[in-house]
Amino acid sequence: MLLAEVAQATQRLADAGVPSPRNDAEELAAFVHGVKRGELHSVKDSDFDARYWEVIARREQREPLQHITGRAYFRYLELQVGPGVFVPRPETESVVGWAIDAVRAMDVVEPLIVDLCTGSGAIALALAQEVPRSRVHAVELSEDALVWTRKNMEGSRVDLRQGNALDAFQDLDGQVDLVVSNPPYIPLSEWEYVAPEARDYDPQLALFSGEDGLDLIRGIERTAHRLLRPGGVVVIEHADTQGGQVPWIFTEERGWADAADHPDLNNRPRFATARKALP
Repeated sequence: MLLAEVAQATQRLADAGVPSPRNDAEELAAFVHGVKRGELHSVKDSDFDARYWEVIARREQREPLQHITGRAYFRYLELQVGPGVFVPRPETESVVGWAIDAVRAMDVVEPLIVDLCTGSGAIALALAQEVPRSRVHAVELSEDALVWTRKNMEGSRVDLRQGNALDAFQDLDGQVDLVVSNPPYIPLSEWEYVAPEARDYDPQLALFSGEDGLDLIRGIERTAHRLLRPGGVVVIEHADTQGGQVPWIFTEERGWADAADHPDLNNRPRFATARKALP
């Protein structure tokens, strides 16, 4: 019975415009019945829980899957998320992958890493987990987001601070090996084109940044230059329409070298990197 219900739910979600209806129908079935997705076939007909249709109705209204289940998966992490915090996206995993490779290539024993606009803490926690001897610091401005960040970072070795990314960590100036950020980057003019899951549920503070979407990235360029040691690296996520613009913010005149853009797993421009020039 459950598999028939999942098929029906998949169709309902598809009709509502949900981008991944089968995945979401199965995830919600697993969530309600307390099993893993691969174990759905083991749920007996007599154990079907009618609450399944309640959560399907919420997803039909485009409430994010992660808000309904209270969890988001990011690389090797399971994070707690909900209203007030940006839900981490799969595209950001490639940003972290590049950052890990860059840190390992530095051959620094205990690399110093700063995550600006940490949100749920996904990037900082992934780096702390996958670069075992790293010293990871993270900053978040929003008190609403920090409710979730603190839950996710409880027991971790990440140094979490509340503050503005533009003036954070002045005690680390000139010492940092890697600065990483997934900042807000959607142009205000694009509001109506944003997916309902993001536009109606993600915090506005985490989405929009000025008329062209690059206001905070311009500010983070200065912060990164202040924090990094010569030869240190910055990696910053951007919209797939901004690939031609962001590397130009990290110019030689402003003290950068090797500014470049990189694609995500869908081969769309997704993040820019640059190296602080040697003196």
